[in-house]
Amino acid sequence: MLPNPDEIATPPSPVVKPAPGSSHTPHPQVPTTPWTRVRVWLSRQARYAPSRLALGTFASIIAITTALLSLPFASASDKEAPFVDTLFTAVSAVCVTGLTTVDTATYWSGFGQAVIALGIVVGGLGVMTLASILGFAVSRHLGLTQRMLATQETKTESMGQISTLLKAVIFTSLTMELLLAAVFFPRFLAMGAEPGTAIWQAVFMAISVFNNAGFIILPNGLAPHVSDWWMLVPIILGTFVGALGFPVIMNIAKRWRTPRKWTLHTKLTLSTYLILAFAGTLFMALIEWHNPATLGGIDSSSKILNSLLAGFNARSSGLSAIDAGSLHPQSHFVQDILMMIGGGSASTAGGVKVTTFAILVLAVVAEARGDRDIETYGRRVPASAVRLAVAVSLMGLAMVAASVVLLLSLTPYSLDTILFETVSAFATVGLSTGVTPDLPTTAKYVLIVLMFAGRTGSMTVAAALALRERSRVIRMPKEQPIIG
Repeated sequence: MLPNPDEIATPPSPVVKPAPGSSHTPHPQVPTTPWTRVRVWLSRQARYAPSRLALGTFASIIAITTALLSLPFASASDKEAPFVDTLFTAVSAVCVTGLTTVDTATYWSGFGQAVIALGIVVGGLGVMTLASILGFAVSRHLGLTQRMLATQETKTESMGQISTLLKAVIFTSLTMELLLAAVFFPRFLAMGAEPGTAIWQAVFMAISVFNNAGFIILPNGLAPHVSDWWMLVPIILGTFVGALGFPVIMNIAKRWRTPRKWTLHTKLTLSTYLILAFAGTLFMALIEWHNPATLGGIDSSSKILNSLLAGFNARSSGLSAIDAGSLHPQSHFVQDILMMIGGGSASTAGGVKVTTFAILVLAVVAEARGDRDIETYGRRVPASAVRLAVAVSLMGLAMVAASVVLLLSLTPYSLDTILFETVSAFATVGLSTGVTPDLPTTAKYVLIVLMFAGRTGSMTVAAALALRERSRVIRMPKEQPIIG
C-alpha cells in the first residue's frame, strides 16, 4: 500500500543565516507580528465560530463606547460620569434601545452626543451583519458556516447574496438617514435654531429614528411637538422603514412592480407589522382618548396623530410626544404585547420579531382547523420554523420573567411599572414610565444585561439553533402525550 502523501513528514527547511556584514534578513516563514496574529485569530473565529465573534464584536463596541463616554469632556460638566451611567448609555445606544439614566440633551456634551450617535449607527447594522462585515474585511471572503449564519439572520434568498447584502445594508442606512435629516433640517430652522445646531439636531434625530434608537437631544423632548405633524409623521415613517428589515427593503426595491413575487418573509412581515401597528393605534385611541394626562388635553387631529405614533413607536423606536408614565394600565399592557413582538427580522427593531409571532398564530389556526400543514400566501411553512419560533419566544419570555422577579425584589415599584420597563429593555424599545433614572445601581445592571441579551440573544440563538439540526439514523417510537 502506498503511503498517504499527507502523512509523509516534511523535513524542516534549513535556516539560512546572513553572511557577516550583510544587511539581508531572511524572510520569516511564519508571520509573528501582533496584528498578523490577531488577523489570523479573527479569521478563524469568523469561519468557525461566527456567533461567538458577533457577540464579542458587539461587546467590544460597547466597551469602546463606554470608554469614550467616560472621558471628562464627554459630559457637559467636564467631569467624568459615573461608570454605571456611561455603561448604561453605551449599551442603550449600541443596542438601539433608548432607555437612559441621564438626560441625553443636557448631560452629555457635543462630543458625548456624537459618540452616542456613532454607537447607534454601528448597533443598528445588526449583530450578525456586523460580524459578517468584520469577517469579510479580515478574511477577504466569507466561510460556509458564516454565510449560513448570516443567511439565517438576514433572511436572504441565497448565500451568494451576502456580500451584496452588506453593501446594501450600509447604503440603505445612509440613504434613509440622509433623507430623514433633509426633512428634519428645515423644521429645526423654522423653530429658530442656528444652522449649525439645526444640522446636528436633524442628523441626530434621523439616526435615532431610522435605527429605532429612541434617543433625542431636544431640550424638552417631543412633548412640545405633540401637535406637530411635520415632526411626528417623519418619525412614524422612519420607524416603519427601519423596523421592516433590510431583506424586506431589498426585496420590495427589487420587485416593487410585482408584489405577488415578493418572498413569503416580506409578505408576512408587512402584513403582520401593519395589522399590529393599526391595532395598537386603535387600542391607544379607545383607551386614552379622554385621559387628560395623555390624549384628553389635545385636539382630535392631534389625538389621531399621537395614537398612530403610539401604534408604531411601541414596535421599537420608543419616541413619544406623550408621557408614557401617565398611560392607563390597559395601555401599558397593550404596549407590553406590541413591544414584546417587535419588528422585522434583520432590522433595527427588537423583540421576538413579527414573523415569529405570525408563524405561531398560523400554527394555532392550522391546529384549530385540523390542517396537516401550515400554509399561507400559497406556501407551506416547515415544521422546523415552528419549533424555532417556539424556542425563540419561550427564551425571550423566560428572560423577561426572570428580570421582572429580580427588579421586583430590588425596587419598590408595582408589577405594571416593572413589567413595562423590563419589556421595553428586552425589546430594545426605550419607552419608559420615568423610573429608570431612579432605579438602584443593581437594578440598572439588570437592565443592562437585559438590553444586551434582547438585542443579541434572539438573533444568535435562532441562528445557532438553525444550524444544530442533525439527522439521526435511529428514531424513537412515537407516542402522543395528553395536551390541554
